[in-house]
Amino acid sequence: MVLYLLFESASGYSLFLAHGLDEIGLSVDAIRESVLDLSRFGKVVKLVAFNPFSSALDALNQCNAVSEGIMTDELRNFLELNLPKGKEGKKSNFSLGVAEPKVGSQILEVTKIPCQSNDFVLELLRGVRLHFDRLIKDLKPNDLEKAQLGLGHSYSRAKVKFNVNRVDNMVIQAIFLLDTLDKDINTFSMRVREWYSWHFPELVKIVNDNYLYAKISKFVEDKSSLSEDHIPQLADIVGDEEKAKEIVEAAKASMGQDLSPIDLINVQQFAQRVMDLSEYRKKLYEYLVTKMNDIAPNLTSLIGEVVGARLISHAGSLSNLAKCPSSTLQILGAEKALFRALKTKGNTPKYGLIFHSSFIGRASARNKGRLARYLANKCSIASHMNSTIFGEKLREQVEERLDFYDKGVAPRKNVDVMKAAIESALQKIEEQGVEKKDAEEPSAKKRKKNKSKGEVQEVEPMEEDKPSNVVNVYASADLGIDKKKKKKKQKDVDELEVAVKEAVNGAIGHDTDQNETAKKKKKNREEVNTGDMEMATEGKKKKKKKGRSEHDE
Repeated sequence: MVLYLLFESASGYSLFLAHGLDEIGLSVDAIRESVLDLSRFGKVVKLVAFNPFSSALDALNQCNAVSEGIMTDELRNFLELNLPKGKEGKKSNFSLGVAEPKVGSQILEVTKIPCQSNDFVLELLRGVRLHFDRLIKDLKPNDLEKAQLGLGHSYSRAKVKFNVNRVDNMVIQAIFLLDTLDKDINTFSMRVREWYSWHFPELVKIVNDNYLYAKISKFVEDKSSLSEDHIPQLADIVGDEEKAKEIVEAAKASMGQDLSPIDLINVQQFAQRVMDLSEYRKKLYEYLVTKMNDIAPNLTSLIGEVVGARLISHAGSLSNLAKCPSSTLQILGAEKALFRALKTKGNTPKYGLIFHSSFIGRASARNKGRLARYLANKCSIASHMNSTIFGEKLREQVEERLDFYDKGVAPRKNVDVMKAAIESALQKIEEQGVEKKDAEEPSAKKRKKNKSKGEVQEVEPMEEDKPSNVVNVYASADLGIDKKKKKKKQKDVDELEVAVKEAVNGAIGHDTDQNETAKKKKKNREEVNTGDMEMATEGKKKKKKKGRSEHDE
């Protein structure tokens, strides 16, 4: 059987004929040895056809198609023109060797050309790739390198697919930075406490908060200069006048050593840096809250911003988190404990990052695992949806399940909760439609007034008023555009309503199907009964007719 080789390069498609394989051997090892020697390999492989790409964009499209296992029209035409045509009903006496099995399977489906992709073919294609610039005479080696470099850059750029709307990358970076800032602020605050405690050791027991301690150490500076006149200012910082008096009294009887002015300046500068980091941490947290409300509102309302962001960052993206089943989401972040338990045949972990949720902290030790499983189920549902209404309803369900475990109060059914969520979503859509109509009514009145003015101007035309006609033309054009916009908005609202109604039908579908089947059964029974009654009545009538006829005779 004749073997052809399809080779995709950065410059175009090429088709080679592998003949005289007996000279180098049919084994993979023999071909691997002959590949390095061009004099031997050139006798085996012969160029049949070469189809260069028309442009860099065409090369990128062809490369993307091959990587995704798709046969383009250009590749199909190239193969049909250069490969021998087989007779219908007979097996072809040749096969095509390809590097990508997916492309080979599609070529076989569409063109019925037999394809193969194995170690033997791959070794031959490796030799073609090594000596490609020598096998094609008109191709220069520098041109091939330039084409490979350009195609590599464009292909990598297309594969990355940078999208501004995909904000889960920003969430991942923000939560990593937030965790790092927490560690750094704690470390720096401890350093400020230790450093300033040499001068004022009593302040550590009075003020526990790290941010307030740094603020007071910067304000006090030298403890010997602290007096009762500073109590109002200290009270503003601490928020408690009694604590401010306690600080002043402790400064008077302090056991700390005196520091030089240069040392105090360094302590103040370091305290200011800690304060700046704490303020930046607050701003970063607010940024994370806004981003999480935009990207995953349901997950945020169900489990919180920080825990939801940690789940997204650990999964890699929101789409990866949505693909995870609830069992995987439950132990996300506890992989080491899971594999350790599987290795030692011990108990597997019940929760991972989801443990930081307030729900699991509120549950009793006996019910923590059960609630973690239930919460992971709701989180996997919430990661698929965008509306905040469903997230609030899912949170209510988790609260009810928590009450059920603690107090025994029966929770609502999932179908009822989803019906309530869909109804509230419909109400929200209706309210938005009403608001849009109310906003459009005054603008429509203004347009009517402008129209009436334009009509008056058209009734009494004058030479000076000619520009007004042009204005009226543009106004009518604007009205047409506004009408189109209104129609589009109305279509969007209608589509939303249809989608929500379908969801309602999906949620209620099981009950309605059962009711319909029951009704159909009742109808069938009634029809059978009526049919039997009609048959019985017809039989009675026939008997009566026979009796009458006999009597008449």
